[in-house]
Amino acid sequence: MALILGLESSCDETAAALVESDGTIRAHKLARQDAAHRPYGGVVPEIAARAHVEVLGPLVEAALEEAGVTLDQVDAIAATAGPGLIGGVMVGLVTGKALALAAGKPLIAVNHLEGHGLSPRLTDRDLAFPYLLLLVSGGHCQLLLVEGVGQYRRLATTIDDAAGEAFDKTAKILGLGFPGGPAVEAAAAKGNPKAVALPRPLLGSGEPHFSFAGLKSAVARVVGQYSPEDIAASFQQAVVDCLVDRTRIALAKVRPTALVVAGGVAANTAVRAALESLAADHDLAFVAPPLWLCTDNAAMIAWAGVERHAAGLFDSLDVPARPRWPLDPRAEKVRGAGVKA
Repeated sequence: MALILGLESSCDETAAALVESDGTIRAHKLARQDAAHRPYGGVVPEIAARAHVEVLGPLVEAALEEAGVTLDQVDAIAATAGPGLIGGVMVGLVTGKALALAAGKPLIAVNHLEGHGLSPRLTDRDLAFPYLLLLVSGGHCQLLLVEGVGQYRRLATTIDDAAGEAFDKTAKILGLGFPGGPAVEAAAAKGNPKAVALPRPLLGSGEPHFSFAGLKSAVARVVGQYSPEDIAASFQQAVVDCLVDRTRIALAKVRPTALVVAGGVAANTAVRAALESLAADHDLAFVAPPLWLCTDNAAMIAWAGVERHAAGLFDSLDVPARPRWPLDPRAEKVRGAGVKA
């Protein structure tokens, strides 16, 4: 039975967790930074990095204490090495390297997206490869066939903004507060999703990729013409329609064991319900992590460490921190997507 210490610091959540190879979460400690970033309506990288420096060490100590173990009893250190805000990524990775060196333990450099992508297997141990993953978060919106640990085939990506980014910007446009995703969802629950005629970029085009920049701009043009609640509800429905349409295209190309959604936007109940219905239409199991595992956390990083540890995949202490790190580096570049692809 392996015990892995996971560290996460890629954006504005700092976290440390201890997870066993049977899926038992021995400890999870997380510190949020919402109050620090709320005045700016978004995450300020420098503020985020400084906060990670201040709290990560104490969080590791608290996680070890909660689990009732010492660092010597940990089998490996798994730390997010990218993608993300590079200052924050460096804090977590350097901390992981220091702990690995001091304790003589292996280091596992985890791709943050792989953490999201494998997280459903932490709570659903029967989930088998290959599964179709809709990875939908603040920085990424992709459809991937997950063929195994470290084996990903990208079927679609965003050519401009990610869905989570569109949620955050819409919240800012409507003055709903920060963090934007939950604020938009709460407002949408009070509005009419058919009230505002908003576009569904690429819907029905046969194009496999996503686009949300035009939808975000359309929201800005109708502010003041409708209630914030009706705009939020109509925006959310437009995003759901686009996600379902793109996922349906992907399902026509592959034969997965299940339809899986992960990432911060996977916490949105309307998104989950629509994808669950789509999976049922295709006689597929639908798998989504618990809501707390959808947003950034260290349990998913520790679990990715468990999976990589079992496969004998370790990293040297000179492994770099990466602001960009695609899960499928062989995938063709997509028009407009640039390095996001």
